[in-house]
Amino acid sequence: MNYHILVVEDEIEIANAIEIYLKTQNYTVYKALNGQQGLEIIENNEIHLAIVDIMMPVMDGISMVMKVREKYEFPILFLSAKSEDIDKITGLNIGADDYITKPFVPMELLARVSSHLRRYGRYLEMLSGNKTQFNGYVIGGLELNLDSREVTVDDKSVKVTPIEFGILELLMSHPGRVFSAEQIYESVWKEEAIATETVMVHIRNLREKIEIDPKNPRYIKVVWGVGYKMEKQEKKR
Repeated sequence: MNYHILVVEDEIEIANAIEIYLKTQNYTVYKALNGQQGLEIIENNEIHLAIVDIMMPVMDGISMVMKVREKYEFPILFLSAKSEDIDKITGLNIGADDYITKPFVPMELLARVSSHLRRYGRYLEMLSGNKTQFNGYVIGGLELNLDSREVTVDDKSVKVTPIEFGILELLMSHPGRVFSAEQIYESVWKEEAIATETVMVHIRNLREKIEIDPKNPRYIKVVWGVGYKMEKQEKKR
């Protein structure tokens, strides 16, 4: 599959360098200098992944991603300086899937891009299928359908990102088992755990979506000092 990647970066030298790295992997690359330009490219082209800087003129990366997540599910990787830790967490909270810290190592960037595209590609394949028989997991009122890539809570559809879906699939397929943040990262991201704080943010986002009271969760439980687990419950199906 010929993947299309959008690079939104106001520093031309960095944008050009990223474009060169990506083209070595035969990706089609689009470039924008700010969030507003990025949104226009997304509206007029099929995009499979976006690499977005946080600090930009006209429209910053945070504002852009909030707009993107109103309509699109493709993975988004933030580029951020080390001094922007709060912005990184904010970005993950509003829908970004990962982040790369500047200055970045090209091979790390390409590895992250490849990992997210593999997962998104499987997600698209599942969405295009026509299977009708249920294939997935049910725990209490929480249901995860592997074929349709849908999540429902008490029969209400819940919109999740591919990363969030992967975390839910891991936990729901092993109810009661405790997974450390490192184990979740390596299972879902398919790479060595180097940014496990990302897991914490995605777990928090999932709780906001699937729990009636995120501060007193029914499903995703924390085992302090160890990790996270999906609470065993009576299945409704």
